[in-house]
Amino acid sequence: MFEPMWLSDEVVRPIASAYLFSLEGLDFLNPVAERLYRELTDFCGAAQASAQEKPNLILTARAGLLDGDEAYRLRREGDCVKIEGNTATALLYGLYGWIRRVACGEQVYDYTSVPDQALRMIDHWDQTDGSVERGYAGESIFFGELCSNRHDDFRAFPQRNGDDPFRGDLARVLAYARLLASIGINAIALNNVNVRGLARSLIRPPYIDRVAVLADIFAQFGIRTFLSVNFASPIDIGGMPTADPLDEGVVAWWEGIVDDIYRRIPRFGGFLVKADAEGEPGPMQYGRTHVDGANMLARSLDRHGGLVIWRAFVYDCHQDWRDRSLDRARSTYDNFINLDGQFADNVILQVKFGPIDFQVSEPLNPLIGRMTRTNLMVEFQITAEYLGQQIDINYVLPQWLAMTDWDTCAPLSDSRVRAVVPRLSLVPSRTGFAGVSNVGMDRNWTGNTLAQANLYGFGRMCWDAGATAESILDEWLTLTFPGLHGAAAEAVRQIMLTSNKTFRDYCAPMGVGFMVKPGLHYGVDVNGYEYDRWGTYHFADRNGIGVDRTQATGTGFTSQYHPALAERFERVDTTPEELLLFFHHLPYTYVLHDGQTLIQHIYNSHFEGAEAVDRYIGLWEGVRGSIPQDDWENVAERLQAQKHNATEWRDQVNTYFHRMSGVPDGLGRVIYA
Repeated sequence: MFEPMWLSDEVVRPIASAYLFSLEGLDFLNPVAERLYRELTDFCGAAQASAQEKPNLILTARAGLLDGDEAYRLRREGDCVKIEGNTATALLYGLYGWIRRVACGEQVYDYTSVPDQALRMIDHWDQTDGSVERGYAGESIFFGELCSNRHDDFRAFPQRNGDDPFRGDLARVLAYARLLASIGINAIALNNVNVRGLARSLIRPPYIDRVAVLADIFAQFGIRTFLSVNFASPIDIGGMPTADPLDEGVVAWWEGIVDDIYRRIPRFGGFLVKADAEGEPGPMQYGRTHVDGANMLARSLDRHGGLVIWRAFVYDCHQDWRDRSLDRARSTYDNFINLDGQFADNVILQVKFGPIDFQVSEPLNPLIGRMTRTNLMVEFQITAEYLGQQIDINYVLPQWLAMTDWDTCAPLSDSRVRAVVPRLSLVPSRTGFAGVSNVGMDRNWTGNTLAQANLYGFGRMCWDAGATAESILDEWLTLTFPGLHGAAAEAVRQIMLTSNKTFRDYCAPMGVGFMVKPGLHYGVDVNGYEYDRWGTYHFADRNGIGVDRTQATGTGFTSQYHPALAERFERVDTTPEELLLFFHHLPYTYVLHDGQTLIQHIYNSHFEGAEAVDRYIGLWEGVRGSIPQDDWENVAERLQAQKHNATEWRDQVNTYFHRMSGVPDGLGRVIYA
């Protein structure tokens, strides 16, 4: 069994069941129209008005009514609520939007809602053996044994017996599709970008027919299904001697695969591809470019309306810590900027929001705002790989929204990320945001009940450009815990809204990253990656800490930004302090804007972060009885683990830098020198 998350009967049915509805202008051969009817009757408990009855809820689809086929309008005329849009999909969004607004106490008079981002996608890193790479809520909801939900490390799942990798829990898949549609998601990739084992064969019979079952469910909710593919598939499953994208036989093989997929899944979205990254095969091993690889697949998909989402996560993973000129942060820009304008118009580059890897604190990826003739998607990681792994509470919307509002300094009237992504593109409707899923087979879907807020928040930030971290949280709390009020609600709100800063405080300081246990990525290891082939990150010595990425004396990474940003980051005094050590190597005695030295800030922030977790434990104890007991116990247990984690971060980081600098804590607190 599984929780309803933010769509419980307690919230939905009191709103909708009091209404008689009518549907106007819908083509019921469209699967979304049929689903809309079933959502109203079966899920919401509303009744359809007969010819003799006057409805008080009217849903009307009419082409050209609004600007965009997903936009909806809510209007009230007397006692009648009207939901209007161009399509059945718009009405489905409108239905969920109406329920949300009423549940949150907002008026419905004349309200039009248009999605801010065209593509709003969830990427699953699910493996066909049932595991989930960087999954912290149990096994895959798509793959695995029907009744299995082990929490082994994702690298340690045993091979499946038999030939059927699909879990077959279609009730859960349908509920998940509903949850995603309710927050405006319109695309999903079912399997991991690291395509292994049976996953390579998902694109051909008999497995593609099982994919079609899942795709049909998502299509009912206006969600297009994508598959991650291995670039070497012509060799691995096609028996060919090469996967060279310019080889005529390879081109013909992919065309045959694509044509067969669309015969079985007419609304198939396309392929998500990770190539030439972290050892994955790609076109570069044949002396070809990313353009050659992506455009070859794009031509096969284009005649069906399909897309290639080409993941721009490329770097030389065999770096040498001895060479300070090497910089993993430079890699994406260096690999892709000269390819701008060469990709087909049905190719989308999926770019991580930062230049490293979903760290606690990163600047914007400089490719965003610099590529002006290529479709882009910005990638976020909902699953908390480096952000507490859904053990530590971390409501990450403040960090994400700061990135979407980042001023790229592109020459546009609105140069923020969320504005430049569609405007600096070939086809604005083929741009958007993608988020790596954080769900699994756990009863509450996300391991930690409070981690549901990040999934909810991702969809809402993709749709509503005016949403804030506070407004999104308030919606989620109201929908998820409708009985939570007063001081108890404020306590949970306080925990959530400060949790991202708290996690940052007791982890790596001021833009330094990767001080984590290698492989696992949970828990402190100050030098875990410092001498690793994946790169170096803090360069701490007896004199100071940080990476010099300036043009004048460092790796030159700052030059990848627009000149105004490059100039800002080049100088220590104009670099934002939360990113100071990402761009500069500074002495421990460097004085910050608040008068603290750098080393004192490191000590203070780590003590403050651990102290905040102690406060959370007390606040959470105070809400016992105000939310369901299972949810309370789930979070209380994880808070104890977070306390241990924060204490280890505090003690190990402070001890390391005390020993390195020789500078005592100015407040005389215990540091294990």
